[in-house]
Amino acid sequence: MQQSTLTKKIWMALTGLFLCFFLVIHLLGNLQLLIPGERSRDMFNAYSHLLSGNIIINIISYILYASIIAHIVYAAIITLKNKRTRKQSYHYDRRSAVSTWQSRNMGLLGTIIFIFLVIHFRDFWYVYKFGSLPLDPAGHKDLYTLVVSVYSIGWYVGVYVLCMVALCYHLLHGFFSAARTLGVYHPKYVRWIKIFGWIYSVGICAGFAFIPVYVHFLK
Repeated sequence: MQQSTLTKKIWMALTGLFLCFFLVIHLLGNLQLLIPGERSRDMFNAYSHLLSGNIIINIISYILYASIIAHIVYAAIITLKNKRTRKQSYHYDRRSAVSTWQSRNMGLLGTIIFIFLVIHFRDFWYVYKFGSLPLDPAGHKDLYTLVVSVYSIGWYVGVYVLCMVALCYHLLHGFFSAARTLGVYHPKYVRWIKIFGWIYSVGICAGFAFIPVYVHFLK
């Protein structure tokens, strides 16, 4: 049983790290929204067209979807198992004295992120794949105009930023947890792993949060 749980944790760590890598690529692509003028529209739509029309990218996309599903399933299984085997609730033990807030609330953070993903996929991915977007002058689907339109909604931007805060906390715990699971959280490297984890988590989430705020106020 312990071996089975360890295997699930390893898969959750590997899929989580793959998703961390994807977030970097996704953020780099979205940074094109910060380019001033029509050049931003041209480059962002061309980038989106490249991603949708490249067979290698499509294969990686299926790996991404599988990783998201596997990460969620393994997280749910491990969380439920931990709840069944826990004799005392967090409320009555002294866990808060030896653990971080995010480690005790990964279920809540994961749920927020899952809801965000559903909304995000519905508003952008689904519309781009199956909707009837107009074409830009280059003949590409005009995803840029859709994004600017959605980010013009103030409450949507506010919710987006809050979800990025939740993602930041999720990444902070998930990154360190994955390092421990994969056996690389060695005392010799702990300091550097912590520094890298903080820089990555805060940097990625701050970048994603800044984009809709910039588009909302300056586009």
